Order: sequence, then structure tokens, then C-alpha cells
Amino acid sequence: MSARKHSRQGAFPPAPDPLPVAVPDSHTHIDITLEGDSADGPSTVEEAIGLAAAAGIDRLVQVGVDVESSRWGVEVAERHPAVVATVALHPNDAPRQADLDAALREIERLAAHPRVRGIGETGLDYFRTGEDGRKAQHESFRAHIAIAKRHGKTLVIHDRDAHDDVLAVLDEEGTPDQVVMHCFSGDEEFARECLDRGFLLSFAGTVTFGNAAHLRRAAAITPLDGLLVETDAPFLTPMPFRGRPNASYLIPLTVRALAEVTGHDLDALCAALSANGDRAFGGWA
Repeated sequence: MSARKHSRQGAFPPAPDPLPVAVPDSHTHIDITLEGDSADGPSTVEEAIGLAAAAGIDRLVQVGVDVESSRWGVEVAERHPAVVATVALHPNDAPRQADLDAALREIERLAAHPRVRGIGETGLDYFRTGEDGRKAQHESFRAHIAIAKRHGKTLVIHDRDAHDDVLAVLDEEGTPDQVVMHCFSGDEEFARECLDRGFLLSFAGTVTFGNAAHLRRAAAITPLDGLLVETDAPFLTPMPFRGRPNASYLIPLTVRALAEVTGHDLDALCAALSANGDRAFGGWA
């Protein structure tokens, strides 16, 4: 279904205790999650939604990474009220396009759909794409920014090893009203740069990793109205299950870690995550 492949090993982790206040998963790839061969995980969209709801995750943002997955996400969002979609070419997908302009035209067509609430994940990735692919990445990124502004949709940013250039492009092009930094990966200084621009910072299971003290410091200085939480499922499974498949029902592990890091009461944090998700993605109605 998607250009990204499910590479997680082992069984899906057991369900954690549910959250006291329901929150959204602001970034998941249900299609890639269902590609796994683990018998104990969700095998249908309905199962993925049901498992999440039982854990207190009542809304999901299905994120597109190429034309095929973007179309699939729109179809799922049409059928399931708990799901809204975003559409985009992933930064690493842009250089692989035989006809980038045609692919971007299809993303723009999909962007007009009422169940599409965001444009992304788009941005820059200097980890997996070398110098030869960066021109296409930049062209695609700028095109996605323009699409988001034309359609009044939230821009969902993928930023890997490209902090300065991501901000430079956004400053040059001008940003939509809402910008989400997906799987925030920067330090406290970069967090301040993003927050000063009014961006929302979405934290994934990486905030629980032992080598991620910089993420915990960034989360600690992020105000309640600047926080989102996500899985990026089936990737980035929170501790103590790092390396196993991820799914939206595991969000409580990350939320409880964020509550500890930020010092916020769990109920208050959940309420803020819920309100921020509705603000970013226009509600799920």
C-alpha cells in the first residue's frame, strides 16, 4: 500500500492501561501497520480503530506518504468517522517520482476532499536522501506548502537532519495557519524556534528512549497548547517495547511519559492533547 515498508520485528506489545481522557493519535500509518505479519496485531482498519478506542485513543490521523497511500487514506476517512486523512509525497518519495509535477497535481486534487485535514508528511530528510535528491525534495516541499495554504489545511512536517533548512524554507514561503512538527526530533533551542513561529510539536515514542534526553528537555519547555502526541505507527514504538511493532493503542505509554517529563497532571495533559488535535485537524465530524 505504501512506499514505506513495515520493518518491525516480533509481536505487538500488550495494551497499556487506558487514558483517563481520550486523545487523538496525530500521526499514524494504518496501511503500513496492517502490512505486518504479526498474528496478534490489528489485521483490519476496524480492529486498529477498536484497539485504539479501548485504550482511550478515539481519533486517528492517517498520514499519506505517496499518491497511493494518500488515496487509501481518503477512502478510509470517508468510511470511518474516527479517522481523518493527510495527503502528501514523503520527502524521500519525491526524488523517486518519474513525474513529480503529475504526482503533486494528484496530491492537490486529493487536498480538496473534506476528510483531508492536513498536507503532509512533507519536508526535508537529509538522512536517507543524499545531495542528488535534495533539489526534488525542496521543490516538493515548497509545492506542498503552497497546497496547504491554498486549501486552508494544516501542514505536517517531516524533518530529519534538516532543522535549519526546514525553517529557512518555511520562512521564505510563509506558513499556513497551522503547522505540526511531526515526530519532533530537535533540542530545546530548536523547539523554541518552532514555538516562536506558532508551530505545534508532536512527540512520538522516541521521547521515551534512553538516548533522547534532548527530546525530553524540548517537551519540558513546550506549553500545553503547543503539544501533540503520535505513534508514527508501526514505527517508533515507545519503551519498554522499542523495536516491536507500534499501533495507536500504545499512545498511553508516550502520554504518561510526557506527563512525567512536563510535570503536568495526566488529566490536564490529555485534555490539552485532545483540544490541540481538534484545533490542528479541524475536528473529526
